[in-house]
Amino acid sequence: MRAVLQRVTEAACRVDGQVTGEIKTGFLVLLGIEDADTIDDAQWLAQKIVGMRVFGDDNGLMNKALADVDGRILLVSQFTLFAQTKKGNRPSFIRAARPDKAIPLYEQMISILNNLTGHLTQTGVFGADMKISLNNDGPVTIVMDTKDRDNF
Repeated sequence: MRAVLQRVTEAACRVDGQVTGEIKTGFLVLLGIEDADTIDDAQWLAQKIVGMRVFGDDNGLMNKALADVDGRILLVSQFTLFAQTKKGNRPSFIRAARPDKAIPLYEQMISILNNLTGHLTQTGVFGADMKISLNNDGPVTIVMDTKDRDNF
């Protein structure tokens, strides 16, 4: 499982002009799921996201986590995070999980994040043509991959 975590002052997802998810201060999380991913990956990644201390404290240091700033999460599925670009100029997405595997893990990730934060996780629409708007704060952008968890 791979996540691109962006600290935002606001973010929204629209599908066919309708808002499907919207937050103020918090994280826009772009989530890629591959075939090898499990519920353990979702649990580990969700805990890392919620615990990530990248919000400024009174001294301007990145010392606060999501809960410390009453932040929220907008979670958007993005299979293109597993693009392979080694050959040619057309990316391959063969590592990305097919919907029958990815959708249940995406839904479990939403549930885990809801439980960890105590707030309703805002979302995009899996597989839809989504339009994402955001005000990146910092910018602070962090890439996490559950395959690298031994390095954390």
